[in-house]
Amino acid sequence: MAPVRQHEVVIVGGGTAGISVAARLRRAGVGDIALIEPAEHHYYQPLWTLVGGGQATVAETVRPERRLIPKGVTWIRDRAAGVDPDNRHVALAGDGTVGYDQLVMAPGLQLDFEAVPGLAESVGTRGVSSNYRVDLAPRTWDFIRAVRGGTAIFTMPAGPIKCGGAPQKIAYLAADWWRRQGVLNDVRVILVLPTPTIFGQPDWARALHGVAAGYGIEVRYESQLVEVDGESRRAVILDSATGTKETVDYELLHAVPPQSAPDWLKGGPLADPASPFGYLAVDQYTLRSARWSEVFALGDVANLPTSKTGAAIRKQAPVVVSNLLAARWGEPLPGRYDGYTSCPLVTAHNRMLLAEFDYEQKPKPSFPFIDTMRPRYDMWLLKRYGLPAMYWHGLLRGLA
Repeated sequence: MAPVRQHEVVIVGGGTAGISVAARLRRAGVGDIALIEPAEHHYYQPLWTLVGGGQATVAETVRPERRLIPKGVTWIRDRAAGVDPDNRHVALAGDGTVGYDQLVMAPGLQLDFEAVPGLAESVGTRGVSSNYRVDLAPRTWDFIRAVRGGTAIFTMPAGPIKCGGAPQKIAYLAADWWRRQGVLNDVRVILVLPTPTIFGQPDWARALHGVAAGYGIEVRYESQLVEVDGESRRAVILDSATGTKETVDYELLHAVPPQSAPDWLKGGPLADPASPFGYLAVDQYTLRSARWSEVFALGDVANLPTSKTGAAIRKQAPVVVSNLLAARWGEPLPGRYDGYTSCPLVTAHNRMLLAEFDYEQKPKPSFPFIDTMRPRYDMWLLKRYGLPAMYWHGLLRGLA
C-alpha cells in the first residue's frame, strides 16, 4: 500500500523521548515533522513513586498531550502497528501508512502483567499494587496505610525495566511510613531482586545496602516473583540460584511487572536479535541503526546497556538530533552518548540518594560539590519539586 502521507521526519511515540526530540528538531529549523501518538494525556511517570508513597497526587503528574507537542509538528493521533524500514513506511493501527525520509523510534515499552501467573487478575485488589500504572499508584498508598503487621513484599522482575530503582524506592517509603507509625517492628519487609546486588553501580550499592539494613528489610537476591494467588494473598518466590520456590503469605504485595518492547515491534526488522525482550538495535554511542542509516531510536525501547530513565533520555535526545541532522547531508555523526543515566533513589519521606553514572559505571555527578551517595534532604527537594519543573518546562521544550 502506498503511504497516505509523507514527512521528512516521523517520530513514533509522544512520550518523554518523542516530545523532546520533536522540540529540538523544531528549534533546529526542521519544518516537516510528524509525531505518531494515540494518547490524549502525557504523564511524568517518575512522580508515581511519590504518589504510591502518599507524597504527591496523580493530578500533578499529567498534562494534555496536545499542549506538549511543539508548534508546527503534525500530530497523527493513531497507534503505530509496524515499520517497513526497507520501504520507509510506518503502518498505522487505524488505517494507512506514513512514509518518512528519517525515522525516530521512541514508542517506550509495555508492561507485561500477564507474564506472572495470577498477577494481572490480582493487581489493584486485596493488597496487590504497582506504581508502574497510574491508576494503581494511589492504591499502593491505600494498601500501605492499611498495614499494621504481617508481611509486605516488594518485587523487581528480571530483564531491563524503566526506572530500575523504583521497585525498591517504594519499599523504603513504606518502611519509613510504618516506622513513623510505630508498627515497623511488626512488619516483615521482603525485597525480591533478580540481581546479585542491590544496585548495579557499586558505590551506590553500598549506600543502599545500608538503607535496607537500617529498615530491617530482608533482601532476596537472584530471586523473582513467579506466581500470585490474590484470593489467598500468597506469592511464590523463585530462588534462581537454587531453583527452589517458596510460598509467602502477604498483607501487601507491590509487584513490578516484567517489561518488553511493544508486541508489534518484537521479531520485526528493527528488533535486536540479541534482546529476548524485543528492544531495538542501535549503536550505543550514535543511537543510529546499523542497517538503516535513516533510522534512530532512543529511550526505553532502545537496547542500550544502561538504565532506562528519563535522565538518560535527556542526554540521548541531543545526540539523536545532532546525528539525524548530520545524516541528512551524509556528514560524519558528531553526537556521542556515553551511557549517562540517573536514578533518584528516595530512601525516606524526606531523603534521597542521587545515582548518576555512565556505560562504564563511573560516577557522573551533576552536583560534584555535594555528596549524593548519602541520603539528603536537598536531593529529596530536587526529586519532589526540581525535577518535575525541569521536565515540563525544560526537557519537553528541548531546553534541558
